[in-house]
Amino acid sequence: MPYVGSGVLSSAVSMDKGFMKAALAHAGLDGGRYVVVPDRRWRRDQAGVLAEIGALGLPVFVKPARAGSSLGIVKVHSADEVVAAIEGARKHDPRVIVEAAVSDAREIECGVLVDVDGVPRASRCAEIIVNERHEFYDFEAKYLDDSATLVVPAELPPGVEDNVRDLAVRAFEALDCEGLARADFFVRADGSVVINEVNTMPGFTSISMYPRMWAATDVDYPELVDRLVADALRKGIGLH
Repeated sequence: MPYVGSGVLSSAVSMDKGFMKAALAHAGLDGGRYVVVPDRRWRRDQAGVLAEIGALGLPVFVKPARAGSSLGIVKVHSADEVVAAIEGARKHDPRVIVEAAVSDAREIECGVLVDVDGVPRASRCAEIIVNERHEFYDFEAKYLDDSATLVVPAELPPGVEDNVRDLAVRAFEALDCEGLARADFFVRADGSVVINEVNTMPGFTSISMYPRMWAATDVDYPELVDRLVADALRKGIGLH
């Protein structure tokens, strides 16, 4: 049956932060510096893994490679905290990724939607501003204590927003996504952009970031749903 959104391969690659970053880097997008820690290697060669992580500098983010909603993510400020953070992430996923922090950057998101002509297009951007009670946009900030402000559309210089929108579409195509996706970025003060990840099935309630970004791009919720259903029917069935 036809269905909305990306196929099996694109969804799986995008869900694994290590493979996703490798695919994006192959397409020429800057995903920041990182080290993937597979289960077998961690059990065989912790010293080698820790040496590679040390080369990233501090702070770093330790994450389960295939989890969501910021579960299991820890921001590490000291080298002697790395092992405990990895073991904590491994409770969610035996495959872990460690990423160099992108310091003094704004968290910017952008939606991608396949239009009626089959071409992916980008929405206006949005910004996540996290209350200083949280070091980053963690699970509590997302779901429990309402401590993040979502600014739609983001206040970005036109050239920077155009660049983010272009990169969102490039990431969408690099991962061979279909239908919809939300691309998350870090934008530094100098305007340079690092892509953090691509979410192939973003939150879709009326107050979620994805439909709000499209509402700011003059595509309201009913039209957004209609376009997605029309795109799924246009694709038809087959190997997705």
